[in-house]
Amino acid sequence: METVKCRSLPNNKSKIARTFQKVISLKTATRTASNNGIGICLLTPQNKFDQDDLSTTCKPQNSTDNHKKKDARAKRRAILEALLAKLFASITTIKAAYAELQMAQNPYCCDGIQAADQAVVDELKQLSELKRSFHKNELHLSPQVTMMLAEIQEQQSLMKTYAITIKKLEADVEVKGSDIGSLKKQLDEAGAFNKSLEKRLNASGPLSMFDNIQFSLLNPTHFVQFLHYTLRSMKSFVKLMVREMEVAHWDIEAAAKAIEPENIVFAKPSHRCFVFESFVYKTMLEGFNHPNEEHQSENDYFIEFRKIKSVNPKQFLTHNPDSSFARFTRAKYLQLVHAKMECSLFGNLNQRKLVNSGVFPDSVFFNAFVEMARRVWALNLLAFSFGEDVSIFQVSKNCRFSDVYMETVTQDSVLETPNSDTDLRVAFTVVPGFKIGKTVIQSQVYLSSMDLGSVGPKFTWRAQESRDYGRVSERLDRGFGSQALRLKLPDLSIKVLSGLKSDHHLLLAELVPKDRNLQRPQRSFRFEAALISRTNSSELMLDS
Repeated sequence: METVKCRSLPNNKSKIARTFQKVISLKTATRTASNNGIGICLLTPQNKFDQDDLSTTCKPQNSTDNHKKKDARAKRRAILEALLAKLFASITTIKAAYAELQMAQNPYCCDGIQAADQAVVDELKQLSELKRSFHKNELHLSPQVTMMLAEIQEQQSLMKTYAITIKKLEADVEVKGSDIGSLKKQLDEAGAFNKSLEKRLNASGPLSMFDNIQFSLLNPTHFVQFLHYTLRSMKSFVKLMVREMEVAHWDIEAAAKAIEPENIVFAKPSHRCFVFESFVYKTMLEGFNHPNEEHQSENDYFIEFRKIKSVNPKQFLTHNPDSSFARFTRAKYLQLVHAKMECSLFGNLNQRKLVNSGVFPDSVFFNAFVEMARRVWALNLLAFSFGEDVSIFQVSKNCRFSDVYMETVTQDSVLETPNSDTDLRVAFTVVPGFKIGKTVIQSQVYLSSMDLGSVGPKFTWRAQESRDYGRVSERLDRGFGSQALRLKLPDLSIKVLSGLKSDHHLLLAELVPKDRNLQRPQRSFRFEAALISRTNSSELMLDS
């Protein structure tokens, strides 16, 4: 029992010592928290209690030194920030002075150059002084005042730079304005020159010849002259229409195929414009041989022609909205320019609505159309002034070319290089022909390149099935379905020219060579022969 009591005393003492130590540590933590002013309890480790208690007498002196060091560092930092602000302000001032120097050089200004140069020198001196003070640790700057002055200096320099920039832009505007004025003057001069040329052209062209001519002296030559004058206007309108299509991102090739669905081979891509010309010419000249006022005499037609040939069409339509010419213009516009086409080109149907309501819009496209309509109307009046039967005709497709009734529209005509084996055929009619009495005015046609360069004898298939084209196709498949023929001539194509009125079906066998080493243009080989005399068409083709 006694041994147990002796062992328990040290344990009790150690418990009491630990309790006092915890209380003392808690008081120390509370005092530290009150000094920091922060509500956080900082507990001191037990093994360092005595050491911390001994150092409490040294803390006031160390904290004072730390505060002094912090204040010195903060003051130096503020001085350096003020130094940088002053440095950047000086750089901005130098930039403004340099801009002023550039501005003073053109136009040359001696006072401005000297002032800008002096400003640069002054700023460089100040920067040199700052550099010297910085290296010698003699920067006696008031940070707040220095930074405020630097900010003011920088803003003033920026305002000066902006003012110089504004002056430069104003000078550029004046130069551009003078250039615009000069270009406008040149444009006016060019316009006046063009008008004088047009006046001279008209004076020597088809219009002047009708000024003093008598009605009794009219002849078809006058009609031909005015026809060419009309076709120039129609061609200009077609160019404008195609240009509007290109702006609207139309597929020109697809549009041409919609007008002429036949598989026409154009010699040049630019020849597709002839398809649009053909469409416009046929539409505008439709009903040409039907007079609108049957009770009028030939002399009345001629008087009306002389009145309309040189009038301003827009002014005439405005003052005479119910005239025959106004009705003709409205009808032809609605017929030529489809609603879907107008919506695609211009994004709306405003022009169509105005025309339907009797109002004529003022646009470049419609003005070109009105000028074309005026010339077509005047040509119609001139035709009925002759007092003879007037008729209009066009050439059927695939017809043989005849220079009596036709002329080709292409400049590089195949007629310039005649060939005895050449069989020219019409792809489509561009400008219809006219017949006044016994006088024939040639139609203008386009010759497809498919009809060029033919060699070999005739090749026909007798139409025993009364032109049953389905049976003909079956016979072609049987006749030319030989594997040997296809392997020998892989580029061979067989076509039936069914448009010809004959008791034979003309067959066209084309073989286009693909030898790129040929120096001259490649021309298709066309073979025609009397197939009725041979039973094996493949052998006939290979032999030929």
